[in-house]
Amino acid sequence: MTGASPLAAHAAAPTREAHENTLPPGWRITDEGTARHLVWRSAPEIPMGDARVEFHAGGRLLGVPAAARDGHTFRLELDAGDATRLTDLQVWAGGRRLDAPGDNTRQGRRGSLAAAQPPAPLPAGAVDPGKPGSYRTATGEYDLPSVRLPGFKAPVEMRAVVVAPTAARGPRPLALFLHGRHATCYKGADATGDWPCPAGTKPIPSYRGYLRDQQLLASQGYVTVSVSANGINGQDWAAEDGGAQARSSLVRQHLARWADWAAHPAAAPAAVRKMPKADLSKVLLVGHSRGGEGVNRAAMDSLYPPPAAQDGYRGPVRWHVRGTVLIGPTIFGQNPVPDVPSATLLPGCDGDVSDLQGEVYVDGTRGVSGGRALHSAVYVEGANHNFFNTEWTPGKAQAPAEDDFFDDPDHKDPVCSPGSRTRLTADQQHRAGSTYIATAARLFVAGDDRARELLDGTGRRAPSADPARVLTHAVGAQRGAGFLPDGTVGVTGARLCSAVDPRPAVACLGEDAHGASPHFARWETGRETGRRAVALRWSAPGTPARVQPAAPLSLTGAPSLALRVIVPPNSRGTQLDVAVTDTRGRRAVLGRVTADGLPGSDRTASYWARELRVPLTAATRAGLDLRHVKSLELTPRSRAGQAWLMDAWAWRPGTPAVREAPLARVDLGRLSVKEGDSGVRTCRVPVRVSGHGGGQVRVYVMDPVTGEARDRLVTVRPGRDDIAVAVRVEGNKRFAYDVTHDVVVKAVHGTVVGSHRGGVTALNDDPMPKVSVTPVADRVTEGQALRWKVTLSEPADAEIGASFSVVPVTGGPELSTKDVDPAWLREASGAEPDPERPLSQVEYLGVWVSVPAGTTSTEVSVPTVKDTVSEPAESVRLAVTDDSGAPLPGGPVLTGTVLDAS
Repeated sequence: MTGASPLAAHAAAPTREAHENTLPPGWRITDEGTARHLVWRSAPEIPMGDARVEFHAGGRLLGVPAAARDGHTFRLELDAGDATRLTDLQVWAGGRRLDAPGDNTRQGRRGSLAAAQPPAPLPAGAVDPGKPGSYRTATGEYDLPSVRLPGFKAPVEMRAVVVAPTAARGPRPLALFLHGRHATCYKGADATGDWPCPAGTKPIPSYRGYLRDQQLLASQGYVTVSVSANGINGQDWAAEDGGAQARSSLVRQHLARWADWAAHPAAAPAAVRKMPKADLSKVLLVGHSRGGEGVNRAAMDSLYPPPAAQDGYRGPVRWHVRGTVLIGPTIFGQNPVPDVPSATLLPGCDGDVSDLQGEVYVDGTRGVSGGRALHSAVYVEGANHNFFNTEWTPGKAQAPAEDDFFDDPDHKDPVCSPGSRTRLTADQQHRAGSTYIATAARLFVAGDDRARELLDGTGRRAPSADPARVLTHAVGAQRGAGFLPDGTVGVTGARLCSAVDPRPAVACLGEDAHGASPHFARWETGRETGRRAVALRWSAPGTPARVQPAAPLSLTGAPSLALRVIVPPNSRGTQLDVAVTDTRGRRAVLGRVTADGLPGSDRTASYWARELRVPLTAATRAGLDLRHVKSLELTPRSRAGQAWLMDAWAWRPGTPAVREAPLARVDLGRLSVKEGDSGVRTCRVPVRVSGHGGGQVRVYVMDPVTGEARDRLVTVRPGRDDIAVAVRVEGNKRFAYDVTHDVVVKAVHGTVVGSHRGGVTALNDDPMPKVSVTPVADRVTEGQALRWKVTLSEPADAEIGASFSVVPVTGGPELSTKDVDPAWLREASGAEPDPERPLSQVEYLGVWVSVPAGTTSTEVSVPTVKDTVSEPAESVRLAVTDDSGAPLPGGPVLTGTVLDAS
């Protein structure tokens, strides 16, 4: 038979996997018009969550697929370069492997680790912000006309719940909550990510999940508002930044309304009019998951305006963000705001954003600006991702909800499975979250320095959070000069390691690691420059590791040196002597520090730094010149062990006033151009540098074929063309596939980054050749191969391919798994011949056929085997599939018949 169909194409030779039908089970390549997609189908449903699902190939990020409504199917449109990189396909989300659940760390080694025994509780702090205040509270809601946001087809709701104190005098500080990415609509036990919600379904009220937190803050005198973002959640799958800019726009839309209502109270909705007036000079932003990234961007956009074309709020900034609280946040752009104080809650049993990438809100601020803002990481042992929101908590939520930490009944996790000693209940977790949100408000907004010790690594606890064990470390505030491995530094007796590098000898965490580290969470590139730590490994005590910065540091006036040190999970009693040496060669041992590892397993990100402080009094007694300290030494005193030094700072108590620096802001854009019929054009990646002053960013340019990234350090100033990335686009009249040239950027010093990702896409503008299929040997004797010829109407610069699935025959016996070559069956489906069954009943069985670039024909075959069983003629039918894997309507159907050889 003969047929024509718009089959898939890509602009480079495919991998051997595609030619030999060896894509892993669950993977296939499909077509939709002239677009080619890589499709993965998960057997269990993947719930809609905050971590983005990513396809990786050969250890590098291939792209972010779109999720189908069924919750099982994920599709990534491929470009020319992707075709050469389909090796070692993997699916990840937030550091968690989805296509091989048994391999849940990037190190891939599974072990049965027993969680360490919990130590004694930390001493109580001077204040306990988790205690309710003296105000009674009132609750109300408002629902305003929806707003339109750039890049989103459907309007986004302006709905919120307000909780505020009653009988409070004068304007009150405002705390705004933004929930994360969750299912949007539900009916009974079914939930979807649709927007708007289809008829017969209800919106999931995620915005009402923080009422307990709001009530605590309201009792302490805060006006609180929690806003709904379902309209963003239902549409952010297509946003290159995961919806961060849209969420920022929504937050600032609400803040603008509150500024209007503060100026004109009579114009406010009824729920707001009965509340105290909000003081917009004192704003705290609280965001959960992608909501955390959203409020971080809102804080940035409030200081450094984004490009108007991508912003959904164009009015003046009539508010002042004093701080942010980020709960299990994403940070796809790795672009924290350095001069806005932050507290980032890291749930130790997070099953969604399980790499705890929110640590970058702390680590990523080092050296970017003046370092006066406190950035705290708050590690909550035994907490999962969802239970900070009651509407995401089973038994409390109106809609379907679940525990995001997947519990395998056959492989109980010693740390995070429900019922384990370290796992928190939903109520315990939510109480801890409320307490530390209130702690951040007490410090950042109310200015009570007594709350600092609960956030800055001093080692104090808020009893209201008991029995949760909460640990903290921080950068910024009164910390002075620091030993930082990111810059120019010399290391002896240890290894200067890279946070992200595919080479085990260079990476900070080796292949023997059990679990992951929040400090080493991956970004867009397979390798990063300048993001480092100092790795120590010893088999006997006594050998010092020495860190020497390029220039001497001044520790004058600091009572202590604060170190952030990682030790392996579940380890106990790692001891290190700490010493410093000045430029005159005088050396003093400051003291000995001891660190215990966090409870961890191969499914947790428990390689997390403990803050350890050692007094500088010994250096003063020894007569060291603390104005000129040239090196830091760490000498192991325990037996064999490992440790990683993240940094060390001159530490002073206190919370200084923060003044936002006038930084330059960098935003990348994306340019799409048609290739044309002839000639060569040079196009530039759109870059906008705004703001004030100058600074440095690191620019990574991705090779569209290999996926490798080349990076360079660039100094930028507003109004200058400092980031110049040129792309050559060559025109022709042959079909090919779009070629995408990606660029990503990260702040280094004196800058902030809004849109971190951009590039140039060269669009194919030539029609795909027509495809015909004719039989070569479609009626054969068993032991021979069924064969069909696939022919193009003209050559292309891309491989033209199609995916066929086996469909039931229309009459007579069907070929079974025992009638075909078992090697072919394994390659095509991963299945075995036994038990014998019709080919159309083999899950994931598919045949990929391709016409190589520059040629016009190829063959597709099904090899059969000869047996001794006498049987009637059997047949098989192969149908071209569409993007969902279903037979393409009107597409070719190949029918073959196999005759008995006896």
